[in-house]
Amino acid sequence: MDPIPSPTEQALHAARALVMADLAAREVARADVVSLVEDAVVHRRWWVEQWPKGAEYVTGLIAQDVQDALLERYGRWPICPVCAEGEPHALEVAPELGPDPHWVCAKASVIVAPVGGLR
Repeated sequence: MDPIPSPTEQALHAARALVMADLAAREVARADVVSLVEDAVVHRRWWVEQWPKGAEYVTGLIAQDVQDALLERYGRWPICPVCAEGEPHALEVAPELGPDPHWVCAKASVIVAPVGGLR
């Protein structure tokens, strides 16, 4: 029988799954991008081990880490589906450090979807 994962590991696995769902929904879940997710999970594992109460924040942090890594390598992600006119811009994670993170359009002040809920 496999041991039950620690709360930290459960939070990390859930965060990975939610971010992967958003990447897949926007058709960017290629192998190199999945590697960026894994890198973010490894980095945040150390962070949440140092501050276990931060486990509820790890989903938003991993989403932001992946977003930053994608910006450096490929460009903005995820592109806002709300604003049809003007320069394409990325959604932001809100709250920046808090539970229940969502993708939001800061320009229109609109919640687009929870992290893991992009279509």
